[in-house]
Amino acid sequence: MSLMERGLIPPAAQLTLEPSPVRQQLLQLHNPQDKTKSPLLADRDSKPGSPTRATSSEMRRYFSNSRLTSAASINQPKTPVSMKTYEIPLQPMPPPTTPASGDLKLSSHRFAIQHGRVRDSHPEFLAFKQHYCLSWGSIVTTIRHLEKLLCIYSVPIAFIHGDKLADLAIEFELERAPSIDDLLTVIVNREDVESIIVKPGRKFLGPDGKVVAATCIQSVWRRYVDRKKYLEYRRLKWAAGVIAISWIMHIKMAKVRKQLHQTRLDELEAFRRRSKKLAKSWDRISYNRRVVIHIPSLGLSQNIRDSIHNFGIRQNTQMGRLCDLHDPNIDVIFVSPVPLSDETYQYYSKLLGLKSAISSGKVEDQQDVTERYKIIVPEAIKSFPTHRMCLSTILKYSPIALQRIKRLIVGREAYIVTGVPHKDDLSVADALEVPILAPEPDIAHLYSTKSGSKRIFASANVALPYGEYDIYSLAQLHECLAQLVTENLDVKRWLFKLDNEFDGRGIAICDVTQYLPCYSWALKESHRYGEKWSKKWAQEAAYLKILGEIPSVLTTYAQPVNTKLYPNWTKYIQAFLSQGGVIEACPPSSSITTLSADLLIEPSGNIKILTIGDQIHAESPFSCWGMSIPQSSIEPTVINDACFNIAEACRTRGIVGYLTVDFVTFIDSKMEQQLWALDISLNYSDTLSIYQLLLYTTNGKLDTENHIFNVTLPLQDNKKIKPKKRSNSEEDDPNTSRYAVMSTRLLHTNLAVVHYSVFFQMCRAHGIGFDIKEKQGTAFTLIDSFSRERLGMITIGDNLQGALAMFARNLSVIHQEISAPNMQGETNFKGAIEDIEGILGTTIQNAQDQLPSDS
Repeated sequence: MSLMERGLIPPAAQLTLEPSPVRQQLLQLHNPQDKTKSPLLADRDSKPGSPTRATSSEMRRYFSNSRLTSAASINQPKTPVSMKTYEIPLQPMPPPTTPASGDLKLSSHRFAIQHGRVRDSHPEFLAFKQHYCLSWGSIVTTIRHLEKLLCIYSVPIAFIHGDKLADLAIEFELERAPSIDDLLTVIVNREDVESIIVKPGRKFLGPDGKVVAATCIQSVWRRYVDRKKYLEYRRLKWAAGVIAISWIMHIKMAKVRKQLHQTRLDELEAFRRRSKKLAKSWDRISYNRRVVIHIPSLGLSQNIRDSIHNFGIRQNTQMGRLCDLHDPNIDVIFVSPVPLSDETYQYYSKLLGLKSAISSGKVEDQQDVTERYKIIVPEAIKSFPTHRMCLSTILKYSPIALQRIKRLIVGREAYIVTGVPHKDDLSVADALEVPILAPEPDIAHLYSTKSGSKRIFASANVALPYGEYDIYSLAQLHECLAQLVTENLDVKRWLFKLDNEFDGRGIAICDVTQYLPCYSWALKESHRYGEKWSKKWAQEAAYLKILGEIPSVLTTYAQPVNTKLYPNWTKYIQAFLSQGGVIEACPPSSSITTLSADLLIEPSGNIKILTIGDQIHAESPFSCWGMSIPQSSIEPTVINDACFNIAEACRTRGIVGYLTVDFVTFIDSKMEQQLWALDISLNYSDTLSIYQLLLYTTNGKLDTENHIFNVTLPLQDNKKIKPKKRSNSEEDDPNTSRYAVMSTRLLHTNLAVVHYSVFFQMCRAHGIGFDIKEKQGTAFTLIDSFSRERLGMITIGDNLQGALAMFARNLSVIHQEISAPNMQGETNFKGAIEDIEGILGTTIQNAQDQLPSDS
């Protein structure tokens, strides 16, 4: 290609060379069959001082041998070139053929690089140089790269394909230097050379091998040192980043905590301010139209909430709060912790519509009261399906529900009645700008603990079980128990109660004296000392001996009541020591009755007894499953005095709102009836909620002085009695006293297969219903709308035996109707029936004992 064709001279340039460097000459063409010399070689031989060239016969002999050698090596595996091969004297290449052969370019322009140097004096190289004289500059650069490569790796000899070298030189003429792979492409014996290059340490055998090795060692060491420093720098930088992010997050979290703490303080201050305002205006509010916002929230600690199965359903056991409508001045907003079905809405609409019919005794007098009550389900229930938050927390994160409640109470007197108080109650009250009829959450939690209730009972001067409270170490537990056993050797069973548990879940029992080896000896010692046994010096020897035996007795024989939560004593004692607890004596009697009283401390300071009843047990003797109202186990004045004393002690501590007090009564060894205060809960109870249903369905009232529940019968019944002539009006007057047996914890898994409509048809078929004229019968509260496994039920009769028998019969009928021999299901009906039968037996025996005394 000319200079213009190669783009080195622009086409528009007009250049002339004088004289012209190109001379035209006739070229003689030879017959390809004739073995003649190449014209270039001939010209070179004719020049004076040119090197001696091998004859044509020698060249033919060499190439004939080389062809035989290459043909024989085709079938042999290729191996690196041996040293003997490198020592073969270089023979001249055969003369090039004419262009007519078509193989001039492929058969020529091959030269050798031996020991890192090109044989630049050999005719093959000179012919190659002559052929590519116009681009020789870039070719020389590429040859230097090849020489350097072969010298570094000490390659004895390499045969170079000149034409490929020229192409490679043009490709890398103005670009980067060619790589080793690029250079290997121009080597004819590439495999031999490559096998030498890839040998480890080969590059250190060259002329400057020691220098290269030293350089390599230095570079590797520097890289190691630098990389080590870099990794350390990167680690320190990462650590600094983590520290910086942690510090930033700490600052932000501290700021958020400070803001939340301030928000809590502001909410508490607003709560106190509204409580004072409520206390001043309570007398006016309690006798006028008002809205009661019922939030049946269980603000228990998170670990307790996590351990309660179906926590939402457990909160919804107080659906009876809707029956606050029995007071014509009250409108109810009920916040439901679970979604409700249409059947549930229809049931409560019909139930609450019976108010006028109950008052008149006529079924046709029903009316719609849906304007007086609203059931609101917070929308955040769907957002937190598994978090087991209390209802107040869920309502706090439900702005739509809060806005709806706010619209319903705008311009009206309203207050909140919560369940177990929680700090989020204050947030809800602050959002709605209404007061709460409850104590401060911290105060409620403090005095709702077992140790806190003991403080209130002690200040109220009421009888307590023998025991100790505020126990937080194992040594203190052993010492206190040993002292209690020593002082009260007649007490056989001792109870251990966790401070923060509720509903009898955190109780363990131990019959200490039965398994105490030194009990007989201690009993003899107490008899020996007689009245002096109460002195510490008389008890010291027995105390030390009992203290040494107590640990092994507890470890071996103490048993938690709720084995699902606390499988063994070890697990129980860990929980006991982590939160504290109390030791209590179990009443030393075979006949024990537990009572519960619901009280109200009004914001104005007035104290009211709302309900007092006897407990019914089903799942555990330490858990209240149901109640019979009114109580018939002790003289009313005795328990009333205890209730007022306890309520007064609570009031002096700033406690307002609803509270429940548990008592136990028994006949001691001196045949005297004792009443012990056991526990206090500063919240709205399940019993009080279903008691509202009793008030609603009977339009009655509890006489708290005599513990008689009286109802007002319809006027038409009195008119029918008037015309009759009677000698003794007292005998002919209708019985207006009623007894009720109630429970919100009916559980039967087979109820899930029966829809409510079918369930009520089944009840009608078996005569389970309510007589609005006689104010007797059965009523239900629907708690679980979708799985339908839980119910609330109340039975009302004109005497206690009739109400108990009706309740037991209803349970038996329902169980038989929904159960099959192969599908009994999980239920607490059987335990309740057994306890009710025991109560019935006791009441019948008591009635028989009273007959001789009356006569």
